Amino acid sequence: MNDFAHIGRSVQRKEGRAKVTGAASFTDDLRIEGLLHGATVRSRVPRGRITGIHFEEGFPWAEFVIVTARDIPGKNAVAHLMLDQPCLADGVVNHAEEPIVLLAHPDPLRVQDARERVRVDVEPLPAVLGIEESLRCDPVIWGQDNIFKTILIAKGDPEAAAALGHLRLDATYHTGAQEHVYIEPNAIIGEASAGGVLVRGSMQCPYYVHHALHELFQLPLEKVRVVQVETGGGFGGKEDYPSMLACHAALLSWKAGGRPVKIAYDREEDMACTTKRHPSRTRIRSAFAADGTLLSLDVEFLLDGGAYMTLSPVVLSRGALHASGPYRCPDLRIRARALATNTPPHGAFRGFGAPQSLFAIERHMDEAAQRLGLDPADLRRKNLLCTGDAMATGQIMRDEVDLVALMDRALTEIRYAEKRAAYPVLNATDDPVKRGVGFSVFMHGGGFTGSGETMLNSVAALEGTAEGQVRVLAASTEMGQGANTVFAQVAAEALQAPVDLIVVAPPDTGLVPNSGPTVASRTTQVVGKLVLDAGLAMRKTLLEAGLLQDGDVGTAIRTYVARHGALRTESRYQKPDFVEWDDATYRGDAYATYAWACYAADLRVDLVSYETQVADFVAVQEVGRVLNPTLAAGQIEGGVAQGIGWGLNEEVIWRQGSMANHQMSNYLIATAADLPRIRVFFEERPYAYGPGGAKGLGELPMDGPAPALLNAVQHALQVVPRQVPMTPEVLMDLVEGG
Repeated sequence: MNDFAHIGRSVQRKEGRAKVTGAASFTDDLRIEGLLHGATVRSRVPRGRITGIHFEEGFPWAEFVIVTARDIPGKNAVAHLMLDQPCLADGVVNHAEEPIVLLAHPDPLRVQDARERVRVDVEPLPAVLGIEESLRCDPVIWGQDNIFKTILIAKGDPEAAAALGHLRLDATYHTGAQEHVYIEPNAIIGEASAGGVLVRGSMQCPYYVHHALHELFQLPLEKVRVVQVETGGGFGGKEDYPSMLACHAALLSWKAGGRPVKIAYDREEDMACTTKRHPSRTRIRSAFAADGTLLSLDVEFLLDGGAYMTLSPVVLSRGALHASGPYRCPDLRIRARALATNTPPHGAFRGFGAPQSLFAIERHMDEAAQRLGLDPADLRRKNLLCTGDAMATGQIMRDEVDLVALMDRALTEIRYAEKRAAYPVLNATDDPVKRGVGFSVFMHGGGFTGSGETMLNSVAALEGTAEGQVRVLAASTEMGQGANTVFAQVAAEALQAPVDLIVVAPPDTGLVPNSGPTVASRTTQVVGKLVLDAGLAMRKTLLEAGLLQDGDVGTAIRTYVARHGALRTESRYQKPDFVEWDDATYRGDAYATYAWACYAADLRVDLVSYETQVADFVAVQEVGRVLNPTLAAGQIEGGVAQGIGWGLNEEVIWRQGSMANHQMSNYLIATAADLPRIRVFFEERPYAYGPGGAKGLGELPMDGPAPALLNAVQHALQVVPRQVPMTPEVLMDLVEGG
């Protein structure tokens, strides 16, 4: 498959016309006979004992469906990595948005009024509201020591190597939470009775929801069905939280005798109670030789996980594995912990822990270059990984990697050398607008970590229809990123058929096999390969049946189905032979492959208002073969926009464990007016185990913008910023406070 008919082309999005014309139906668009509307009564204190639940006297409560923990037929837990998070609080609350009572009524306004008439008495207990408090274990709020997960990655002797260093640098970096701000807030419709449970809604991972409902109701797996409806964005925020919402809607339906119940959050509730990016604290102690050679790294990487474990262990894992960045270091230690606090649980967000740790290492490299009197580009040239080098886990870089070439292209596009020399001269004048240029070099592992893909054991299938079409059957969800279009291109390529012949079935656990969650930059790289292999198997079946003499795939499929009945081919994940991983020691091949990038930013800082304006942004990446250039560029542009927001604007303000600024008027995302032209460039080095040579790319663009921006701030102002978001207030304190 060296010559491609469909791969590498910007074919039209499969769902594009329906979305543009308004024909696409999202969860809140569905009209269902007898529908009830659900609402949630929540805690308003971060930690305490529930002493009473009171329903206002004189209110017609008989009109309402009311559910508390005592109504749960199975396990009172939202099943995921473990069963520590209750579906509804029972006796105690551990964060200030914890659900306690569910209500439903035919009138959506009436049910919102009713929840204001429920009073929950909570006896407050001492709360843990940040990483520092959690480390002190006073009080212990989870397990024995407030620690969800600990990871150690080590090789060599970092202490001995550090003793030989010309420069020893010890610095701590902080990153804040980030709200997903997907276009469509969470919404689910549940129908539940003794005969089974059906849930439809906005989600990323139907089989995660399926598992949670199975545990909650203790029904046989075949009696639980989950269907993804058109989903208006996710970015990780609809990976695990829809399991909670699905449990709530289904419980209300169960209590209502099977009547359908919809729970659709408004923006304020969605922002207040759902997961965020994990706040982090990273301490890096490094040693460098006088010529800039990196001798040792000692990294402590900490995440604030919130009140329950949810996805913190796997977010911690990816953050730890990326903590040493794309650098050779013979002697290193990475110690990582995810900690419990009394805030709503933090969860998956594009990048999945890597943005936090990569921010720290990329800022650290620029600080080290400044201390050594070296250009940051020269420092990186000396230390960037090359083919054949060993990474932190001992993984050998087998793929051809040329990070210096990627970096040089980005620096050329941004005119780095020219601006690095010219801007200090301009900044020495009285003009309050100061200029800076900076960059970051980074990578992102594709697919689940280590043995994760093997444990998922994912399956995808193709099915020929009587009409001569091919249906792609996979649990991977379309949420705006273009998965349906890429699957169609890959299947068409394998079958040597027109793209229009391919349709992608809606993810429905009653119909599609479990191809795993739509996360971790795995949809194209891993599931796309399964679709490709299933397509090749279907073509082989048609050839062996003697039905492809004229190359008309549609006619061949119609004929086959008419003669033989069902035409279905499946493909199951098989790891590349070279991948070996030890979960206990964190040694081996953390990821089968990586995407690599260099991002460069040119910015202006106004020392009157302390506003930062990004004037130019260049994103150069190697993501294997680019399957659909338009979709790929859109993914990069969107990720960069989110990264700029996280770096400069998006501050979650916490008050007693709650998000205080949970409105779009005071949580400031980057708008079109705040963004520069984002110039996107791809270097293609096909990956042998991806469909058509493709790797994952969706999370990569979140990793690089924040450190590139703050490195440019350092160049512009000769200060040392160590936290994001770098809001005007934070920057003013840094500059004026010395």
